[in-house]
Amino acid sequence: MAITVAGSTLPQLSLTGLKCDAIKRNGFPNRRETRGPGTAVASKQPRQESYEQAPMYVAVMTYLGFGIVTLFGYFRDFLRAVGVEKRSIAQEREEQKDFVPLYQDFENFYTRNLYMRVRDSWNRPVCSLPGPVFDLMERVSDDYNWTFRLTGRTIHNAINMGSYNYLGFAENNVDFLKTVAAKTQQYGVGVCSTRQEIGTLSIHEELEKLVANFLKVESAMTFGMGFAVNSMNIPAIVGKGGLILSDELNHTSLILGARLSGATIRVFKHNNMHSLEKMLKEAVCSGQPRSHRPWKKILIMVEGIYSMEGSVLRLPEIIALKKKYKAYLYVDEAHSIGAVGPSGRGVTELFNVNPSDVDVMMGTFTKSFGAAGGYIAGKKDLVDYLRGHSHSAVYASAMSPPVTEQIIRAMKCIMGNDGSTEGIRRVRQLAENTRYFRARLKEMGFIIYGNDDSPVVPILLYMPGKVVAFAREMLERKIGVVVVGFPATPITEARARFCLSASHTRDMLNQVLHHMNEVGDNLCLKFSRLKYSSCPDLCDDTDLDLGS
Repeated sequence: MAITVAGSTLPQLSLTGLKCDAIKRNGFPNRRETRGPGTAVASKQPRQESYEQAPMYVAVMTYLGFGIVTLFGYFRDFLRAVGVEKRSIAQEREEQKDFVPLYQDFENFYTRNLYMRVRDSWNRPVCSLPGPVFDLMERVSDDYNWTFRLTGRTIHNAINMGSYNYLGFAENNVDFLKTVAAKTQQYGVGVCSTRQEIGTLSIHEELEKLVANFLKVESAMTFGMGFAVNSMNIPAIVGKGGLILSDELNHTSLILGARLSGATIRVFKHNNMHSLEKMLKEAVCSGQPRSHRPWKKILIMVEGIYSMEGSVLRLPEIIALKKKYKAYLYVDEAHSIGAVGPSGRGVTELFNVNPSDVDVMMGTFTKSFGAAGGYIAGKKDLVDYLRGHSHSAVYASAMSPPVTEQIIRAMKCIMGNDGSTEGIRRVRQLAENTRYFRARLKEMGFIIYGNDDSPVVPILLYMPGKVVAFAREMLERKIGVVVVGFPATPITEARARFCLSASHTRDMLNQVLHHMNEVGDNLCLKFSRLKYSSCPDLCDDTDLDLGS
């Protein structure tokens, strides 16, 4: 069986990215990891997801590491209390002790004793375009990361493995940006009004028609800030007396929007259809608490690609449940639009489902399109309603004209409306880079999470000390990475998150993989107990082209 991607036929791949017949020949089982009850239901996902559990000693050492750091934290707090060590963090004045504290005790403790020790691994200043390579400003600290000073030295041409530049449209090619420069000359850089007043430009309307055409839906509306698309539009869609069923790993913007709506919120296990159906069944049968009246509206909120897990939602199964229990479906495609699907149209195209089966399609332009802002798309009635009821549409400033033109340029390129095949080439190149990078990391013995189609690649590091050491060591090798730990992840699942781009060349990926292999050995990060056979490259060393 073969998978057809944008007109080309690719062999069906297993978890390792290797051909299935090669797996059988070499004697390695085509096994699948599942997460909790209900996740083993047959899915229409084109590729599989991996969630290998770490050995027990890794979990023990991780808890032990946090325990030791916490004990030292209490010891340092004692030294601060007796005046031996200086207090550097903000605190309430003595006369404010009877007021509600501004700084929560545990958050304050974690910040001053754990985060500050490793703060140099985050918020590094960038002084160039966030392309496949970028420049970083070197900084040092003289007070154990409480403050930083720039040395004046620049780290040039570090490989960028952290930006969401999936299709490489965050670029400064003059030939590609001519239309953006022209619109800037015509409209300027700011609108200085909301869309409801005098802030709607002709290019805003052009963009919304283009988005609707791209997504194959009736209508769409755009916003200047991606975070606000969720946080300001969800309260307009559902309110008091409604029920929101939210995936436990949903983004903060979805969580904030749900809380602002006033609706009842219930959380189901990540990508677990058994958990979701159980909640839907209970909601339909029992209704609202105490009164048992039917819910005014039941809204299922999920993401296309989950940014910390690299997992893809099980869209066909969620649509089936939505139809069965007469609920509504809200899909956040911030990381999936442009990045997955044969022509970059997101998860609906990836699973070959009808876009009209998704009631509310949301996405952002900050990743695959190299711009800013986001959109809501779906039925014309929905969009017309939001134009008058969305706080983001009524009160927020309209999207900047050059940003609008950048999105139009990128979307036309993906669709081929610019008369070139550059857009589809980038979509294919991203898919090829994703499969290659994931397969190589698994062969090396790293534990990685997520779907084989996802350009978000989390590598599990687990122990807090290894997280910091990994980030510093990779920077020494001129590779910029993003590391994430508690409380953004579970305490035992700290990780590094790689984001693949179509602009990454094979040489760049091989260089990163070479250093990853060395750092993985030096820091003992290869925790996987599964065995993956090595094989030649999935394709030649040249970049993917339409004729290949």
